[in-house]
Amino acid sequence: MIDPVTLQILANHCAAATESMGHTLIRTAHSTFVKETEDFTTGLATLDGKTFASPFDLGATWFVGLDYEDVIGMIDHYDDGDLCITNDPYSGFVCTHTPDIHLWRPIFYEGELVCFSVGHVHNTDVGGAVPASLSRANTEIFQEGIRVPPRKLYKKGELDEDLLDLILSNVRMPEQNWGDLKAQIAAMRTGARKVIEMIERFGLETFKSGINELLDHGEKQARRVIAQIPDGEYFFADYMDEDSVDGYPCRLAVNMTVEGEEIVFDLSQSDPQVTASLNIPSGGNERHMLLMVPLIYLLYAVDNNIFLNSGVIRPARCILPEGSIVNPVFPAAVGMRSLGVMRLTSCFMGAFVQALPEIMPAASGDGGPLINIRTSDIKSGRKVMANLDPITGGGGATALRDGTEGSGANFGFLKNTPVEINEAEVPVKILKYGLETDSGGAGRWRGGGGTVLEFKTYSPNTTVTARNRDRSHFTPWGSNGGGAGKPSSFFLNPGTDKEINLGNTDVVKIEPGDVIRIASSGAGGWGDPLEREPEKVLNDVLRGFVSREAARNEYGVVIYEKKMSVDETKVLRAQMSNQKQETANSNGQAFNFGFNEYRQNFENVWTQKNYSVLMEAIWRLPVDWRFFVKHQVFARMDRLDQSDIIGDGTEVERLLEEIASEYPDISNDLYPH
Repeated sequence: MIDPVTLQILANHCAAATESMGHTLIRTAHSTFVKETEDFTTGLATLDGKTFASPFDLGATWFVGLDYEDVIGMIDHYDDGDLCITNDPYSGFVCTHTPDIHLWRPIFYEGELVCFSVGHVHNTDVGGAVPASLSRANTEIFQEGIRVPPRKLYKKGELDEDLLDLILSNVRMPEQNWGDLKAQIAAMRTGARKVIEMIERFGLETFKSGINELLDHGEKQARRVIAQIPDGEYFFADYMDEDSVDGYPCRLAVNMTVEGEEIVFDLSQSDPQVTASLNIPSGGNERHMLLMVPLIYLLYAVDNNIFLNSGVIRPARCILPEGSIVNPVFPAAVGMRSLGVMRLTSCFMGAFVQALPEIMPAASGDGGPLINIRTSDIKSGRKVMANLDPITGGGGATALRDGTEGSGANFGFLKNTPVEINEAEVPVKILKYGLETDSGGAGRWRGGGGTVLEFKTYSPNTTVTARNRDRSHFTPWGSNGGGAGKPSSFFLNPGTDKEINLGNTDVVKIEPGDVIRIASSGAGGWGDPLEREPEKVLNDVLRGFVSREAARNEYGVVIYEKKMSVDETKVLRAQMSNQKQETANSNGQAFNFGFNEYRQNFENVWTQKNYSVLMEAIWRLPVDWRFFVKHQVFARMDRLDQSDIIGDGTEVERLLEEIASEYPDISNDLYPH
């Protein structure tokens, strides 16, 4: 057993090694999405694939604890100089969509295999049906680009040219992909070199035992945090706007059970897998890293000294019905799984905030996409495929402060790309980049504002891919009486006679002179907006975060030009306070969430009881029937007189009986004898 001081020193060295890997990657990568936005991971993993070290603030930090065990086991043996590759979401489930190219390199010391350097980068394009490979419209994995099952890219230091040629022949920008891949390879070598240096400093046996003790210590730290959560059950649900192109809302739901130092997340009330690319490929792994993202956020929020490794997720597990959106079966499309994860994160946070209302924030803003553009340089004719920017939402407000502007939990780890870099590398003109006024939810503490990007294109046959468009309808929720964030938006040629509201469209063909304007939703607020200090509201108006109209209508603060009317504010706030008392929420919620009107209207029809009856029936069906039956029930429910819906499940039962009589092949599944 290593003493605590030595263990902490070893932890620091391991983290520094992964940060060196990250810096190598940033300095040598070709694509903007890697060298500027930093959508990548670097890490060190044990012989059984558990990540024991990750950077603190480089790359996609929500991937703490990636599990390489299954893909490592798919290679029959390892030699010094080997380097392995995969991007197949259904081979080992460490990859979660095709653009993520994962590498792992065995690290030997004096002939003994001691650990692996690991990591991934998100490639801007890996082929497939659309530029940038990903769209909600994709219905199966075959449309999402080339898939490479676990293979050796290098064998004893020799590159497999045939495998490389096969990969590069199936992508739109092979030079860019090869450049990023070479940067990854260099990062893997950096990791190996740093491990050798650590072994020579600490000794082989100390290093080997130490990396396992790092995992054990991470687990102990996590258990101490979980023990602070009151025992009990906490339920929360949230929605993506569409479960397919122009489809019905898609629900994710968690029933969280806390008992002592352990947590169980039951996701059985989440929707079945969908015929869109929103599915989360967990492979049924009850501790899959994508599902544990919000737990990592909780743990680090409570204890920022926690070791960021696979050990911290040991006290938690998920219940994942096969054929659900959180455990889809092949060949379900999974390209936009990050949108599903963002909504799942909102669900987990909704459960956490009920247990720890003074610690956890309101919902983060999202729904703004990762903007990719496929175009050409009008002077040189050069083809361009690049990511412009992640259009991020703000952070949720807490009991102590306003939410962070333009950088919420969901994509807070992705860096924005400077305007100068975008305009230098892509033939576009950035017209506006900043914060969207009035996007943050009102509250005693205001939700962080979302970002807005407006740009003009100059080349014909340009394609914009707006991955993860959402929150046009269901917006981020407020906490403790705070207001919901405002919807996201997506417009072509705004403010002109050619204006088109693109809604949640994620692939758009545009022509020279067209303008795209896209904004994320803002985050939820915390606490009663009428309790916000009027001086703070005035300051928000002066800084452009809040308009004068919103100051009056949401905060009860009357502002003329740059000054506040103290007397009128007192009168208006008294009137608004009285109105709130008269129309107090009487929906029986145990916790005062701030939901927007769209969600309230939806849940007046789709009550918890109605949805529970539907889901009980769904899980009795074969996988291929589930999405179809859900849509049948929703379509028939829409045709009912909404004012007559009781919400006790009887309407859904009646509709299911109709469907069973019309489709006898599933009658026995819906109503087994």
